[in-house]
Amino acid sequence: MSAKPEMTASDIASAVAGGKMSALAATEAALARIEQHDGILNSFTDVTAERARAKARAIDADIAAGKKVGPLAGVPFAVKNLFDVAGLPTRAGSKINRDLAPARRDATLIERMEAAGAVLVGALNMGEYAYDFTGENIHDGPSRNPHDTTRMSGGSSGGSGSAVGGALVPIALGSDTNGSIRVPSSFCGIFGLKPTYGRLSRARSFPFVASLDHLGPFARSVADLTLAYDAMQGPDPDDGACTTRGLEPVTPLLDESISGLRVAIAGGHFQKNVFPEAVEAVSRVAKALGATQVVDVPEASRARAAAYVITTTEGAALHLDRLRKRPNDFDPAVRDRLIAGAMVPAALVDRAQKFRRWYRAQLAGIFGSVDVLLAPATPCTAPKLGQVNFNLDGVELPVRANIGIHTQPISFIGLPVVAVPVPLEPLPIGVQIICAPWREDIALRVAHALEKMGVVAAPAPRGF
Repeated sequence: MSAKPEMTASDIASAVAGGKMSALAATEAALARIEQHDGILNSFTDVTAERARAKARAIDADIAAGKKVGPLAGVPFAVKNLFDVAGLPTRAGSKINRDLAPARRDATLIERMEAAGAVLVGALNMGEYAYDFTGENIHDGPSRNPHDTTRMSGGSSGGSGSAVGGALVPIALGSDTNGSIRVPSSFCGIFGLKPTYGRLSRARSFPFVASLDHLGPFARSVADLTLAYDAMQGPDPDDGACTTRGLEPVTPLLDESISGLRVAIAGGHFQKNVFPEAVEAVSRVAKALGATQVVDVPEASRARAAAYVITTTEGAALHLDRLRKRPNDFDPAVRDRLIAGAMVPAALVDRAQKFRRWYRAQLAGIFGSVDVLLAPATPCTAPKLGQVNFNLDGVELPVRANIGIHTQPISFIGLPVVAVPVPLEPLPIGVQIICAPWREDIALRVAHALEKMGVVAAPAPRGF
């Protein structure tokens, strides 16, 4: 049996564990697809072919010896290049980091994926230092949208979105500070999970904004997304922000009924600054779930502004030495925003953090009466590569800064979100399924129900 691009991670793991396909065959098929198509998509910066083959052979040997293998046995996956990969410098999309010594140990989430049997095949393109929503990188070139290669993949986890959307790998890992999992999911037409802040370990990954950074998976089905999420759960003393909660697997719960859940549509800010396709996508999801209640999220626009303040100041503090020593090695757009962040008065940061506490309490109140909020993931489908401006509600605004207009108010307080792809024509677009902290199970169950209804789906790539 050979691994075909349309096979899910679940299909591959089942075939490998059942002896119908070798892990090596699954790995070689993924490497062949990368070789064939990544020259167009530009999603990979590093392909770890020999490491992958060695891991696959070890899995096949375990199966031949009658040993039990994990739930992701033989499943190829790749990671945003801000994850430490043993033997590679952790470039984080930058020129400067290429001078770092190779990582000595994998990131925790890579170790956990491989413990579940998954096979790492490489590291993925991203926006410089994760300060990006477009997927464009001046050092490595842009990762491209698998449905129209003249368009953005979204960022900053653009290579992750492009690789999964283009069916090069069934699962990829990325990071989300202000929307960097949800934006590529929306543009590339795939499923993405931004878990609760602190749910998944960030140990041995390159940071951007420590108080906002999340790591999470991308996949072409909810079942695959959930398998990866379950494999990566658990406390980790190497990440001080990681929860001490025990494992809370969701895979056994996916098919539970969602009929009793209270689903509402996020109003106010989330119904402004949207193109017709975003309105249509939310409408389709809401109709399928029988959601008619509209709930205003108070001061969401202010939450976005506060997220900007915290992002730019924490990011500037992290990169200050690099800005002083190697300013010309930054992407100018990233450098200038970081320099601006270094000059923000401390009083504004203090106000942003105080507002953050207030805003968290307001959302906690909302989740006392609803279980799920629906909101657009992006204001539009993928813009053209290099596009500078678009028109939102009659105002000409910069694309780069405003793609995350609907994601930032959510990650600002660390809520769990599943981005689900609505396969509109000619391009897909995502909807956010937002839940209370630690309720990834609800978000994933709702996403799975929508997938079974046929309302959301990852379309086959057609741009190459």
